[in-house]
Amino acid sequence: MTGRGNADGPEDVDAAFAEIVAGLERDGVGMRWPSDQPATRQDTAAVEETRPIEPPQPPPAAAPPPPGWRTADREWDWAAASDEEHYVPPDPPPFPRPRPLTVLAVVLIVLGIGLLAVPALIGLESQVATPLAIIALTSGVGWLLLRMRHGPPPGSDDGSGAQL
Repeated sequence: MTGRGNADGPEDVDAAFAEIVAGLERDGVGMRWPSDQPATRQDTAAVEETRPIEPPQPPPAAAPPPPGWRTADREWDWAAASDEEHYVPPDPPPFPRPRPLTVLAVVLIVLGIGLLAVPALIGLESQVATPLAIIALTSGVGWLLLRMRHGPPPGSDDGSGAQL
């Protein structure tokens, strides 16, 4: 187009835009909008031909399905259902006791958060408490991550599941 002196684009944006518009006008693009054109007799005749003479009839009602086909023998009365028939799930198993090293990791995380939030509570200045807090937090989180199980829980069947 008009990359006269600049490798990134035209130097005069207005001139480049005017050149683009002139090229489109030469091709006849955008000369007359459909709303600018007067309606002809052929257009109105085509519209009149597509209009229905009488209103369409509603579709006939669907026939009821044959008895016994995916329907109940009788209508279900929801009000007759009693509260005695609902499902009661069994109690969940007890929460396992945490191991001592897991408790130590959680204590390190809590201590690190406490040191970051209120270092004066212990009597430390923030220049000393901040590195200690960061060390405690990373140690606690790292300890928890390293102690995670990598395999199936004990007592589970190793052969179950999808085989690819």
